[in-house]
Amino acid sequence: MFFRLLLESLVRQRRRKLLAASAILLGTATVTAMLAIGASVGDKMNQELSSYGANLVIYPKADTLDVEVGGVSIRPANAGSYLHESDLPKLKGIFWRNNILNLSPELPLQVAVSQPIATQTVTAPAIGLWFHHTLRYGTESYTMGAPAMHRWWHLAGAWPADAALDQAALGNELAAQLHAAPGDSLRLNGVPVRITGVVTSGDATDRELLLPLALAQKLSGQPDAVRRVEVQALTKPEDALARRNPDSLSPALHDRWYCSPYANSIAYQIQEALPNARAEQIRRIAQGESTVLKSISGLMWLVALAALLAASFAVAASMTTAILERKQEIGLMRALGASQFSVASLLFAETVLLSLLSGALGYLLGSLLAARVGRQIFQSTIAFNPVLLPAALGLALLVSIAGGAPSVLRTLGMQPAAVLREDV
Repeated sequence: MFFRLLLESLVRQRRRKLLAASAILLGTATVTAMLAIGASVGDKMNQELSSYGANLVIYPKADTLDVEVGGVSIRPANAGSYLHESDLPKLKGIFWRNNILNLSPELPLQVAVSQPIATQTVTAPAIGLWFHHTLRYGTESYTMGAPAMHRWWHLAGAWPADAALDQAALGNELAAQLHAAPGDSLRLNGVPVRITGVVTSGDATDRELLLPLALAQKLSGQPDAVRRVEVQALTKPEDALARRNPDSLSPALHDRWYCSPYANSIAYQIQEALPNARAEQIRRIAQGESTVLKSISGLMWLVALAALLAASFAVAASMTTAILERKQEIGLMRALGASQFSVASLLFAETVLLSLLSGALGYLLGSLLAARVGRQIFQSTIAFNPVLLPAALGLALLVSIAGGAPSVLRTLGMQPAAVLREDV
């Protein structure tokens, strides 16, 4: 009898049930889409934000302090100790190796620049870089270098080959000063090189020579030397745990901190892999990425919460109206001996079935919406995530019960005699 009453109740008042089902469907679809986007393209958004440049930098631990007068460094470019280029593959052996997206070692130096047909020689700053270097660790290889780290650099021409000892690129201001263009030849400390490209960066690089790291090491007389390394890492936004000193943490918290991809924990592991190095986060980049990601996540959760609240209010309004229209029926059931529990079970069973069906359809619609948003906005494929189905069904149940419970509880307080007398 209970199931017969439930079936008959479901097929009645179709318009009101359709309204409630639509509200639950749209609410769960929105939440499913937000969860799918957040789970699948969070790393993609982080990588897009990484176009700001490196968020970590590695120095030699015994490096000398920079000395500046009036904002100008007066420390010789070759001062201080060095890192070893041959040690850099070790960074792909740390716990968070897959979060290290790019490395860009640098070796600054001063070079004497002259043109083949000119007698005048000028001293210019130069920097040795990787351009499209293949970093090998074990059986895996990775292409890394400065162009991928500094995506805002504009190149006219081509980058020098990493293994070439006779190629270089010029910053646009230095190229204008030397009246040099791609294809021209220069002599650097007496070594002939060919200019392959001119770089426009909008910073100090415009006034520098960009050399393959191997050539810079040869000219400086420092084989295998690296002055500093910029690191682009995929990190987790900072929280209270990330800002704590790891040496002051309990073993359990230390393991949690160590196994979280905070910028500080990745820097800590880099120092473990390179004992003679000091790794620090570039706070303006790391914190900027953290702020943007938190804002995006907060906005997504706000949209999801607003959708759930709207669905809950719609269910509440629909249930209230439906119960008002059926109060004589409910009063008659109570007068014939139905208990409060039986009446409440019937009403809640109807709500649960409606919410489960709407939640399943909302999951499908939300997954389709997430896939479309991923393609259109993030250029990333978002596949159906079956883990989100229980979450969608659970949220649909929560919304429908939260919206319908007040109306059902008011119904249980009705006196059958008073309700039936109103119909007379």
